[in-house]
Amino acid sequence: MVELPFQTLAGKVAIVTGSSRGLGATMATDLAKRGAKVVITYTSPNSKSKAEELVKEIKSYGNGSDAIAVGGDLGQVGTPDHIVKQTLEAFGPKIDVLVNNAGVEIQKPMVEITAEDHDKLYNVNVRAPHLMTRAVAPHLRTPARIINLSSIGARSKFENCSLYISSKSALEGATRVWAEEFGKSGTTVNAVAPGPVQSDMLANFPQKLIDMQKEATAVERRLGTPQDIANIVAWLAGNESGWVSGQTINASGGYTMY
Repeated sequence: MVELPFQTLAGKVAIVTGSSRGLGATMATDLAKRGAKVVITYTSPNSKSKAEELVKEIKSYGNGSDAIAVGGDLGQVGTPDHIVKQTLEAFGPKIDVLVNNAGVEIQKPMVEITAEDHDKLYNVNVRAPHLMTRAVAPHLRTPARIINLSSIGARSKFENCSLYISSKSALEGATRVWAEEFGKSGTTVNAVAPGPVQSDMLANFPQKLIDMQKEATAVERRLGTPQDIANIVAWLAGNESGWVSGQTINASGGYTMY
């Protein structure tokens, strides 16, 4: 028996990009446990089975939530429209929540970064959130919620991470502008900036950097968990957060404080 939280999102439709595994999967299932109908997106054929397993899990909750899995490479221009089309066909004409979570990471010294590297990373980390948000805009059931996943890296100086860090800085800047543009209808736009969180992406970083981050984290000197971040995303997705917009919420256990 799955223990379900208080259903603050009953009847809402949410898209979570990059949600077949890791942090995205935890966010998607958490929204569903709160009653939302969730669209799980994945990129590679290898992730299809994981996405379908999550759909099956969500359908088993028995709380009015539901889910579909939609494949597509967010590095391609047409994918956001495809995801939205599938969402509308499955769950009706309105969308309540968009979580722009999908992202990629490239570690290289600045002098080794190529134009192809720029395209690969920025097309997913910056262009895709823009195109996803534009695609859902005509279908939002206001007041809606748009949540962008940033990183504490956006305000850091980790060596060999200039592409990733600059992409997250760009996303935080867009968050503030979108909050102004969407705010007239009551829709909010915020970013969540996780600190070091147990994830496949974190595993790509040097162990000495991970250990340093743990030691500098105020809360329990530990890494964050995907559920730590999902709790914040769920709050931003709900009605209770309606007076918060244009913000980047630092979710790092006090590793960084701003």
